[in-house]
Amino acid sequence: MKKQIYLISGRKDESYEEFKTRILEKARETSVEIAGGSIRVSLTQEPPPFISVIPFKKKKIAAFSVIREDESPLGLLKNAEGYAGMYTVEEAIPVSYRKSWKDGEITPGACLLTLFRKKPGIDRNTFLDRWHHGHTPLSLRIHPLWHYNRNVVTEATEGPATPWDGIVEEHFRTRGDLLNPFLFFGSPLVILPHMMEVYRDTCSFLDYKSIEPYLVREYRIRS
Repeated sequence: MKKQIYLISGRKDESYEEFKTRILEKARETSVEIAGGSIRVSLTQEPPPFISVIPFKKKKIAAFSVIREDESPLGLLKNAEGYAGMYTVEEAIPVSYRKSWKDGEITPGACLLTLFRKKPGIDRNTFLDRWHHGHTPLSLRIHPLWHYNRNVVTEATEGPATPWDGIVEEHFRTRGDLLNPFLFFGSPLVILPHMMEVYRDTCSFLDYKSIEPYLVREYRIRS
């Protein structure tokens, strides 16, 4: 089974509600088209907070995660309005929620979707080692993560695809766990050291200037 992630962007003149409706309809159509496998989508369905310690992007985006045996591109998604690339990835889930809701329902809590590239000047092995063996355990230690979906990009399609090296979805049980800095980073006694520790570690392996973090919600269309 191979995993592919398709990115679709929203229009500037499209409301968040219109974008959500369009994306969920596309997800249902895709679920009908593919035989077997699983499909879920994470999408921006509201604007991010005006003030936040996380530099959220204000653009609308959806990330379709499709796992199936057939590796051929899905025409429904590649031909969709706002298509921004297809990525073949290797998935790892260092910590996982226990799903108790029905397929098609919104996943509880909140999710941070992050797209990023390797830091210039380091090789791929160093990038992966610092990401997997340094940053991942640091994130699990500091942040109240409920589910952590880590995807290493192994291949990106031609066309409009930005050459992302990593796509990560970090889920939190509540919106506050993600957006409240004293829950996300820790109490007033440790918040500043934790923020500096995460920043220094992040800058050691990825290109911080090109990072794209989004506030999203997840829908598991077919598990």
